[in-house]
Amino acid sequence: MLLLLATPTGDVPVRFDRDVRPILSDNCFECHGPDTNKRQAELRLDRKKGLFSLREGRPVVAPGSPETSELFSRITHPDPEERMPPADFRHSLEQTEIETIRRWITAGAAYEGHWAWSEPTRPDVPAVANRAWVRNPIDSFVLARLEAASLSPSPTADVRTLARRLTVDLTGLPANAVQVGAFERGELVEALLASPHYGERMAQHWLDLVRYADTVGYHGDQEWRMWPYRDHVIRAFNENQPFDEFTIEQLAGDLLDESTNEQQVAASYNRLNMITFEGGSQAKEFLLKYAADRVRNLSTIWLGSTVGCAECHDHKFDPYSTRDFYRLSAFFADIQEEGVYTGVGAVPPERRVVGPEQEIKLATLTAAGVTLEAELERDDPELDTQQAAWEARVAGEASAGESSDVAWVDDEQPNGGTDEGVWKFVTASEGAPVHSGELSRRQAGSGIVQHFFLEATRTMALSAGDRLYAWVHLDPQNPPEQVMLQFHVNGSWEHRAVWGTDKISFGGIGTNGNAHRQKGALPPTGEWVRLEVDPAEVGLSPEHPVDGIAFTQFGGLAHWDAAGLYNPTREAVLAPAESRTADQSALLRKHFRGIAPSLAATRAAISEATAARTAYEESLPLMLATVAVAPRTVRVLPRGNWMDESGEVVQPGVPRFLFQGEVSEAERADREDLARWVVSDANPLAARAFVNRIWKLLFGEGIARNPDDLGNQGARPTHPQLLDWLTVEFIESGWDVKGLMRTIVSSNTYRQSSDTRPDLVERDPFNELLARQSRWRHDAEFVRDGALAVSGLLATTIGGPSVKPYQPAGHWRELNFPMRTWKQGEGNQLYRRSLYTFWCRTFPHPAMDAFDAPSRESSCAKRNRSNTPQQALVLLNDPGFVEAARALAETSARRTAQQTDEEGVQWIWSRALARKACADELYVALDLLVEERARFEADSKAAKALLAVGKHAVPQDVPETELAAWTQVSRLVLNLHETVTRD
Repeated sequence: MLLLLATPTGDVPVRFDRDVRPILSDNCFECHGPDTNKRQAELRLDRKKGLFSLREGRPVVAPGSPETSELFSRITHPDPEERMPPADFRHSLEQTEIETIRRWITAGAAYEGHWAWSEPTRPDVPAVANRAWVRNPIDSFVLARLEAASLSPSPTADVRTLARRLTVDLTGLPANAVQVGAFERGELVEALLASPHYGERMAQHWLDLVRYADTVGYHGDQEWRMWPYRDHVIRAFNENQPFDEFTIEQLAGDLLDESTNEQQVAASYNRLNMITFEGGSQAKEFLLKYAADRVRNLSTIWLGSTVGCAECHDHKFDPYSTRDFYRLSAFFADIQEEGVYTGVGAVPPERRVVGPEQEIKLATLTAAGVTLEAELERDDPELDTQQAAWEARVAGEASAGESSDVAWVDDEQPNGGTDEGVWKFVTASEGAPVHSGELSRRQAGSGIVQHFFLEATRTMALSAGDRLYAWVHLDPQNPPEQVMLQFHVNGSWEHRAVWGTDKISFGGIGTNGNAHRQKGALPPTGEWVRLEVDPAEVGLSPEHPVDGIAFTQFGGLAHWDAAGLYNPTREAVLAPAESRTADQSALLRKHFRGIAPSLAATRAAISEATAARTAYEESLPLMLATVAVAPRTVRVLPRGNWMDESGEVVQPGVPRFLFQGEVSEAERADREDLARWVVSDANPLAARAFVNRIWKLLFGEGIARNPDDLGNQGARPTHPQLLDWLTVEFIESGWDVKGLMRTIVSSNTYRQSSDTRPDLVERDPFNELLARQSRWRHDAEFVRDGALAVSGLLATTIGGPSVKPYQPAGHWRELNFPMRTWKQGEGNQLYRRSLYTFWCRTFPHPAMDAFDAPSRESSCAKRNRSNTPQQALVLLNDPGFVEAARALAETSARRTAQQTDEEGVQWIWSRALARKACADELYVALDLLVEERARFEADSKAAKALLAVGKHAVPQDVPETELAAWTQVSRLVLNLHETVTRD
């Protein structure tokens, strides 16, 4: 069979990038390519310099002279010991490949760089003979290839087919009669692009790319909260956010100046990698796994490349080095995360999700509190007089020279109760720093180190204005990464204040509440620092005395000294009025207005307003957050070995061969720098990769058929000039995604019939020349959504938490740590679009799995497409499809009371396929209807059993046997090839 895109013959000129480079990549680059560790004879054939170099005085390639070219001599050498590739290589060169290389050298050996790594430029739109067929430049590029091959495009598809094609391509849903009419009026494309379901359709593909799921992936595959990210993606596509802005916010939304809630949610992209809760796992190993996963995902989505192949060695086919891999991973070293997580449910850091409506509500609640606070702080001479009297009374009651500090622990722990940990007191004479008294307490170790006492007989009673304090000295050579003060009250330790990088998991890393109150950066090293805590910040109140305190640190060496209570208000009162600082005067004013009897009602109203705001804020959904911290050290790992620390320490950087400009080490680059480079003119890959994937959504295959590999091992574009034209058009439009979609679907190329033709089957069986449209089975989600839509059951609400529709009992029986069961949803949750179905990575929903939905354990740029018996069984027997068939049948069953069976069948066909049944289809359907009526009339239990499938209420106005019979007809239609096929 002659394929038009095979090795060129005859008068077709040989081109290096199109014809020769793929041969060299498949047969030579493994030993003579980018990988320095595997390179043989110090010869590189992936670069121009190597191809045209001299080897012992003989050119590797001598333009115009194959006989004097070492390359050609070696691939044609008669001695198997000398011939290349070697005899033990995976395969040998075909004679046609050898001839292609010979013709290229003979013609002058013109060299071209790899198509994907060159800057996209706008090519001239080619002239064509059949100008009447051209609706936009896309058609000119496609038609020029067809005319050169003496082929003609296919006719335009009929109106119904085009309406169905557009509707499923742009919304993932089947077309109805209204949409067919809209197409005839020329209104359908704009209506679909404006539909909220457009965002859902686009999100489905994006979620495949970013490996979105509702579970963590590794080991127990525990659940986490990520669905607000999905909602963000839907909104972004519906609002047509420019893709360059979208990209920047995905990679670095949290780093942008004054980042919005929406940008913070977008940045949660960085937390979508799989993580583990498995006890015994090595945190360092998994942190490196997470970093590698992020590099692979970045590479797939924005570079269309396989940079992940450079984790253990230089890439064998593309010029990505191992150093490039680890420099890319260093961009993500600032993400706060744990190597191994603990507990169930929380995957810190997390944040509350505040959407536009919630922002308005919070602003209203905040404003109410601010108004009341202003009332509390208003100038009032009468209150000033009362305050002066109060100050005089308190000062008169105080003992002369009384200190405001009350030490609970100093040179000893004199409070009774139970001590935990080795309390090692040391002296200044031993070289230890001491702040007060004669001793301090030494505390050192790796990981979490904690010394505490509890159930003290001498407790600390709190009063208004009190502050808790502790003195700490961090060793300058070996400081802890984090310190924590923890207070025991009424049987609970859930009162914590932390300083430094979040490492201590007590109370939840990344959270900020009573149980884990973040107080800021780690104190300075080499000096005594007083840590202070407002009791209210950690949930302490005067009602319950403190009977224990814990001194906790993560690693390092610290000396702890006096800890206890002090009252700054008392200190301010005792200071002479004329020598008080402004802060002390403000403190006294605030304190008195917090106790003045005349303001009791105002304070109560403030408490109520604060409680209302807090309650509302805590009702908002939580999700994983991307939080930047001090970046971890990143080094090149020899052979990817996480235990080998001999490799070079690297800073963040982009692949060297793609970087244009001077490298500056003055300031460390961050994720925002990476994001802005990705969508800059300096990176030729991001826009190309995106445009290629969009083309794939609308034609079944990309212009370059390996959307995740635009490198040497990926297929070259079938229409490289068209891809460049679309890429430049996309960039110059402001990265307008809807504009790109509109341009493509408006072309005659898109509107062609997908019917095959004998000449195309013979000459272009894979439709690489685009002489017709393509036909494929719907994606898994669209198969189910289509059944729900035509049945009338589809719940069209946009966004929200994941839902759990019907799933076979016991499917999760092997899902452990902890053991879980699938808690089936209720009401409309059963009928939401499949985009919202709970996505378990290790146990995907069986119906989705049957139709080739990916597990999303890794990025998926191109789904598999199979045709198996299981798919027909799902369509016939899955409760969701049976129920949809019953709902679809209800209208037909009611119609037959006034109309004929034939009209009922035609209604089902029109509803499902937007057309009437043909004579043969009508005959089969009516025959089935008669047969099933008779069966169910003879077996009413079978009818009841069929109608009992699903939670949708069985109508009381339709006889059960009649509804059951019509349900069987509907099941037949939902199982038709045409129903689940994009044509």
